[in-house]
Amino acid sequence: MGRQNRSTNAAPQGKEHFSHSHILKLIVNDPTETETLLTCNACEQPNNSNKPFYGCNTCQYFLHENCFNAPRFLNHPSHPSHPLTLLPIATYSSRSYTCKACDSAGNGFCFSCACCEFDIHLQCASCPSSILVDKHAHQLELHFGSPYEDKDIDYVCDICTEIMNKDDWLYYCAACDFASHLQCAIISPEVSVFPKQQRPIPNSNTNPNPNPNPTPNRNPNATLEMINSANEAHEQIMAAQISAQIAARGREACLDLIAPRRRYSYY
Repeated sequence: MGRQNRSTNAAPQGKEHFSHSHILKLIVNDPTETETLLTCNACEQPNNSNKPFYGCNTCQYFLHENCFNAPRFLNHPSHPSHPLTLLPIATYSSRSYTCKACDSAGNGFCFSCACCEFDIHLQCASCPSSILVDKHAHQLELHFGSPYEDKDIDYVCDICTEIMNKDDWLYYCAACDFASHLQCAIISPEVSVFPKQQRPIPNSNTNPNPNPNPTPNRNPNATLEMINSANEAHEQIMAAQISAQIAARGREACLDLIAPRRRYSYY
């Protein structure tokens, strides 16, 4: 996925990442040397800036710092029914996936829901909820599909003038009926800030504590143990879902030997 810069210097310290078996070290990459730009294995975008970049020179495996720090699990408003799991490789037999956000193929990391076969690029998952573009005076809001009540209405991107896929995400100004592809609004996509994770907030009006001087928790590690147990249970559930999907894909691969079919688009 990437090429090593011959003039690259790696810092002695390194970091571990779940996607790779070796320590990833800090890479000093010169973005002005376009012939030696390294490509991130997660987002499949080149490292054309001075931002931190980590890599394994032996395996030619590289990650942007933002991609390196992407959360393992994500509650995204585009798919509220299930949390999304970060996968370094798609579990489909083709090792490729079609992004539900932009309808383009991906071979790098993806946020996936194994139950629903829902997959999105890292950079699509981190798209801001609103954005300003040069082509329009008002702020555009992110929509996860057609902005119209009648979902059969055709509409075009007001930047590139091409007909848009009704299921794709888009940026939209309702006041002016102005729509834009994600890639038209965000010219240089990169993994940035992911949606804030919604966590339940205790309601002070329910179950009030009648004791104004409650007894301190005698076990300070109890809360931490509960959090760790919940995380382990969640990971086990997602692992079981992914294993089930892999098994299903294996059965489909056997069927394809008899009657080949094509479900996903490729570049």
